Amino acid sequence: MKFTDGNWLTLPGVKVAHPAEAFDARRSGDTLELFAPTRPVRHRGDTLEGPMLTVRLSSPLPGVIRVRVTHFEGGPDAGPHFALDGQDAPVQIEIDDTLASLTSGPLRAEVTRFPWSLRFLHGGEPLTRSAGRGMGYVRRDDGRTFMHEGLTLDVGELVYGLGERFTAFVKNGQTVDIWNRDGGTGSDQAYKNVPFYLSSKGYGVFVNDPGAVSFEVATERVSRVQFSVPGEALEYLVIAGPTPAEVLERYTRLTGRPALPPAWSFGLWLSTSFTTDYDEATVTSFLDGMAQRDIPLSVFHFDCFWMRAFQWCDFQWDPAVFPDPEGMLARLRGRGLKVSVWINPYVAQKSPLFAEAAREGYLLRRGDGGVWQGDLWQPGMGIVDFTNPAAADWFAGHIRRLARQGVDAIKTDFGERIPHEGVTWHDGSDPERMHNHYAQQYNACVFRALEAERPGEATLFARSATAGGQAFPVHWGGDCDSTFESMAESLRGGLSLGLSGFGFWSHDIGGFEGAPPPALYKRWVAFGLLSSHSRLHASTTYRVPWLIDGESVDVLRFFTRLKLSLMPYLWAQAITAHRRGLPVMRAMLLEFPDDPACVALDRQYLLGESLLVAPIFREDGRVQVYLPAGTWTHLLTGEVAHGPAWRTETHGVMSAPLYVRPGTLLATGEEQERPDFDHGDRPLLTLYALPDGSAATATLYRPDGSEDFTVTVRRDGGTLHLTRTGTDRPYRFRLAGQDTVHNVQTDAAALPAG
Repeated sequence: MKFTDGNWLTLPGVKVAHPAEAFDARRSGDTLELFAPTRPVRHRGDTLEGPMLTVRLSSPLPGVIRVRVTHFEGGPDAGPHFALDGQDAPVQIEIDDTLASLTSGPLRAEVTRFPWSLRFLHGGEPLTRSAGRGMGYVRRDDGRTFMHEGLTLDVGELVYGLGERFTAFVKNGQTVDIWNRDGGTGSDQAYKNVPFYLSSKGYGVFVNDPGAVSFEVATERVSRVQFSVPGEALEYLVIAGPTPAEVLERYTRLTGRPALPPAWSFGLWLSTSFTTDYDEATVTSFLDGMAQRDIPLSVFHFDCFWMRAFQWCDFQWDPAVFPDPEGMLARLRGRGLKVSVWINPYVAQKSPLFAEAAREGYLLRRGDGGVWQGDLWQPGMGIVDFTNPAAADWFAGHIRRLARQGVDAIKTDFGERIPHEGVTWHDGSDPERMHNHYAQQYNACVFRALEAERPGEATLFARSATAGGQAFPVHWGGDCDSTFESMAESLRGGLSLGLSGFGFWSHDIGGFEGAPPPALYKRWVAFGLLSSHSRLHASTTYRVPWLIDGESVDVLRFFTRLKLSLMPYLWAQAITAHRRGLPVMRAMLLEFPDDPACVALDRQYLLGESLLVAPIFREDGRVQVYLPAGTWTHLLTGEVAHGPAWRTETHGVMSAPLYVRPGTLLATGEEQERPDFDHGDRPLLTLYALPDGSAATATLYRPDGSEDFTVTVRRDGGTLHLTRTGTDRPYRFRLAGQDTVHNVQTDAAALPAG
């Protein structure tokens, strides 16, 4: 939100007060408190009237500094609040007549007492600062008040993140409103808004407010990021790096690390699609068709119409279409499949559950005490009030019943269209702050219900989210069109979400809206199977490949089996996401922050730390790909290419730019039919372009995430030294490409690659 008219004036009807000095500074426990009048105090008369801002600096974790700015503190704090995981960290506080500072780990905040200035330093090097007219209290003529802060941007500094955003990958020059909306993937609206941004300079900023945070990223002031919230208080946290990866590790330590999805979820998902006609016979024909064409399938998904029309959600299988749901689910599981079903957090008036939920107080209320209802999506629908513990338990009970029937995963759709005016939540939460936070409560309820029935295997396919939502994977990119442009915007959204702390992300292969032409379908298949999670889904058409063309069958089979072969590697990357908070699909800058060519790349990514993927967005197969410094090896052809360099390549539908990073020991499996095979059973470890004097490591993990064994290869001239820790299970080892080695020193567990 903008408050100024150019560089000197404020907008009509807007008054802004900025701190002039730190009149008083004191230590209160591990908090530095500063009292900042908004005009200089030249004599005692200047201490009369206000406003005066109170600024408190503290630290929840080493390397993280919290700044809380308040004006009036006597108002109610209705919540909700983000759940932050951190205790007060050890800090060093210093105060003298000219300067006050708080240091946490490598991060230091310094306040110049007169004139007011707040700056942040990492290891003594300046990161950013709140300069003149940066921090402010705003009062408008309509009575609304706001708090804002403006943190400086250095020359060439770039900003990323702020959730799953489909606009330009670099956020400089954008106004971003943190407000969840069901707007598809082709606009500046987003399903997953996160009030956190990551700077190319090696720090992050998290605004600790689940409400309507507004960011002006190099817009209102072209050398600042301004963020504002309505009300009388603003809290933000500056998070140290110095690398982007270290920022994300600290941020997810604070807001939550992703749960570890089960290994079976990384296989291919097939959906009924949305408005298509289907019954068990249709589903069986799809499954038979995939089996006959030798395409391994892991999960079958039932979209909305598994329930009766006009009754979503009643959690009951439509008896006219699925007269024997328990038997059908048992038959599907007998084929080795997992099952996913669609839900939303609304209850239609025609549903038998509506009257019960209204009577028991399980639905969101209007200000007059009646049930809030709407006709958009389902006629007369109400919204489940998850702030009511009884309502959450009631909703979770239906999820647990489905799990006991044989359902393994839940697609938690919607959760964005939550009214914020004229409504009352059970626990008294602020309706404006609940609008975004609703998605967190919804997904948490469903995830925990599944976890209760399937310990260690709870899996969502969630559309809406906010900060902390990464704890409940998996998330997907929402409603995209069947076009190359929409495929590219989906990738931008996923990379932005990854830089916002989310570890696992997917999208609808082929696009949701429309019928993809064969060329698009085949290229999207490659992109989809080289993503964290892979789902075939659509709106009005089926996505089985034989309805596209015969070659699509071959493409889907090839890339599905390729992903299965990569599962020992991908499972290790999933565990890294779970333990460290780093995304499986990583923007290039996350791994190469010092390479200026990587800072704006949004049409390629790293799948984990070692595989570079550049999806193809053209029918003719032409693509540009950038390789950072080193010797890169194409995984499929073995071709070697040297970076740093841009390459223009043309690929057939059975290929794409898929390069192995130099110095990688890549663990793969062969001829697998499912993703949750024993990854430590004779894996193939392939060494790629290991420089002399360097080492490469591969760790094999069990399904529960515990380590099976680790192999390390060190190169000394023409000699390789292989060592291992953990179990003594056998593995196979080989060198990639034309690498020449005279001697390999290993233990008895290493077997020939053949």
